[in-house]
Amino acid sequence: MNIFKFGGASVNSADGVRNFVKIVQSYREEMIIVLSAMGKTTNALEEIVDAFAAKKDGIESKVDALQTYHTKIINELFSKKDDAVFSKIESLFGQLRAYLQKSPSLSYEFDYDQIVCFGELISTTIVSEYLRLSGTPNKWVDIRTCLKTDDTYKEGRIDWELSQRLVPQAFGFTNTFVYVTQGFLGGTKTNQTTTLGREGSDYTAAILSYILDVDKLAIWKDVPGIMNADPKWLPDAQKLERISYQEAIELAFYGAKVIHPKTIQPIKKKKIPLQVRSFLSLNESGTLISTASKKQDQLIPVYIRKQDQVLISIRPSDFSFILEENLSSLFSIFAKHQVKVNLIQNSAISFSVCVDNSDRRLKNLIEEISTKFEVRYNENLELITIRHHNSEAVERMTNGREILLEQRSRDTAQFVLL
Repeated sequence: MNIFKFGGASVNSADGVRNFVKIVQSYREEMIIVLSAMGKTTNALEEIVDAFAAKKDGIESKVDALQTYHTKIINELFSKKDDAVFSKIESLFGQLRAYLQKSPSLSYEFDYDQIVCFGELISTTIVSEYLRLSGTPNKWVDIRTCLKTDDTYKEGRIDWELSQRLVPQAFGFTNTFVYVTQGFLGGTKTNQTTTLGREGSDYTAAILSYILDVDKLAIWKDVPGIMNADPKWLPDAQKLERISYQEAIELAFYGAKVIHPKTIQPIKKKKIPLQVRSFLSLNESGTLISTASKKQDQLIPVYIRKQDQVLISIRPSDFSFILEENLSSLFSIFAKHQVKVNLIQNSAISFSVCVDNSDRRLKNLIEEISTKFEVRYNENLELITIRHHNSEAVERMTNGREILLEQRSRDTAQFVLL
């Protein structure tokens, strides 16, 4: 059994969907397909969530634009206008519009999950129907019915015990060889929709791989494999042929966009190999993540860039020392507001962190910290991380740039740059 995860870029057009079907039909094994929302649909839905939460005008036009995008793809794929896919997609957009007619709840995160989930529900419906039309019978599964989480909206935590009981029932391979389901989504015990965090579709595929003991997990991207830098940023980026689970976890932790940070842990426990492949070039082998030792890792410099960063400097108002009780209080505030820290550095009387500029959460975080501490911050920064750094790599990243904060270890160097 194989699990294939496809990102939104792979099905962002009718031609993309056709190419996706070509890949699927080139395999004859039992298969579970985990799919993201099409193209930039999640971004568009996030804009709708923000407008909904702020009770702004113009929501209807945003939904219309999103429906037009998907309808164009359907029209190019399905020649018969009475095909079931048209009514199914119309129904999903009807459900979305009905939700948006309500008043926002008191939880932005709850509303976020109930709205953004339509991206994956729509994409999987279209793809499942087109696979059927193309001669590949398959079963569409609503992942929310079997992948169960707690009610931490936007960052659902997996209920492993319940999911391990329900997932094998949903994917039993009794009447079909191919399943199509959604990445990124989960459901609570009371059947409320949750999401697993941005880019959580990779994590979904890893969870299913772990529970179902699959032979191999493949994640299909628009790059040849895992590169030592984003080729859109550094055109001379090189592909890493093979890396260990440990190295993959490190790269994901520091923000490499190819893999979701939580993806590696489940498959590492059962030593399930992960192949990162390009849906644009089927002959390329991609990058294998497996039990390779550290000696087998390609120890060339790996460059990771995180943009739109905020450097926050915190110190007690009375200039007292930053002691354990201060740190405990600060970390509890960061956890409360779900703000992930990308870099930490502290001195006797100050504590500095670099974080993503997640507007809503960050504003509330700074307001709360400011009640007890003196806070300063800089916006519009970059955080550059270099794994396996050397002097040439550091010079390449920092030459001519103002370094606001620097941190180095044996394997990793990080720089917050203006």
